[in-house]
Amino acid sequence: MPQLRVHIYTKGDKLPDMTCCNYFHSASLFHVCEKTPRLRPYMVVVQQEDGTVLSHMLGMLRYRSSWFPPYLYMHCRVYGEGEYEADYGSQTERDELFGMMLEALTRKLQRWVLYIEVSDLSGKMFGYRRFRQLHFFPVHWMKIHNSLHSHAPEDRVTDKFLQRIEQAKKRGAISKEVETDEEFRQFMKLLRSHHWLKPKRYIPDAKLFHMLWEGQNGRLFVTKYRDRVIGCCACAYSEGNAYMWYSAFRRKSYVRLHPDDVTVWHALKHAYEQQYQHMFFMDAGLPFRRNPFREFILSFGGKPVSTYRWFRCNIGWINSILSRIYRD
Repeated sequence: MPQLRVHIYTKGDKLPDMTCCNYFHSASLFHVCEKTPRLRPYMVVVQQEDGTVLSHMLGMLRYRSSWFPPYLYMHCRVYGEGEYEADYGSQTERDELFGMMLEALTRKLQRWVLYIEVSDLSGKMFGYRRFRQLHFFPVHWMKIHNSLHSHAPEDRVTDKFLQRIEQAKKRGAISKEVETDEEFRQFMKLLRSHHWLKPKRYIPDAKLFHMLWEGQNGRLFVTKYRDRVIGCCACAYSEGNAYMWYSAFRRKSYVRLHPDDVTVWHALKHAYEQQYQHMFFMDAGLPFRRNPFREFILSFGGKPVSTYRWFRCNIGWINSILSRIYRD
């Protein structure tokens, strides 16, 4: 491998010219994060001596705080293994590039963040050796996706499910894209109230969702009943696939309207009509034997895949304990 250099960029106007097909590692998302309060982007770039970019990976530093329960800390989230030049090297060489980026990001942030989390890797074993060398530990996770290229969504669900959707629509539930400022306000209100008692679930500032709504790489969907939003979800689109990033529903208040089913179904149908290849649900969660949210997602005909989500706590003794607990 020729002489390479790794650089971490924190300012959008300093980013080098690079091909960005993966939205989660793109300059576009970098600029969105840069303008979002309590969110700071770190773009790790591997370049040749002549400045040619071989790979890049975006880490998002999140500032998290709450009065109840009380906490204040920062952590870094990375979605996937980054983006690589299509015609460069073998899989082994890409693993090496990933290792270089991961090591640089870890060294940069290890004194500032409580932990680093890497999720949504393309393969379960991708980067395994490098993660271990840098003292990350793997947690078994579940990935769920719906294939949209071979069958219509209706072919993968039961007749009973379709009847439930039709009944909800007859009772007045309407699903649509966010179109007005009032709908956006209600979207954010529901998203925040739904996750208020879920401290693990991070909800970015409204500015990120507003820029996603106005941009070309995302859509916001709501389900309304009598002008009130009872379900919502945010989807991002990248490399011919759709990703359900955030969602919230008033399931208990509107049981007969099934706002969760109706909202996700509308987003799934939209992705199919726009000819996306897959719909990925980005937070299916831990593979517990009983997981209501996972069972809900699977009711749309998706495919579950076992994978790893990698963590590194930067408090050494805590990381050692967690590494033993989650020893694979």
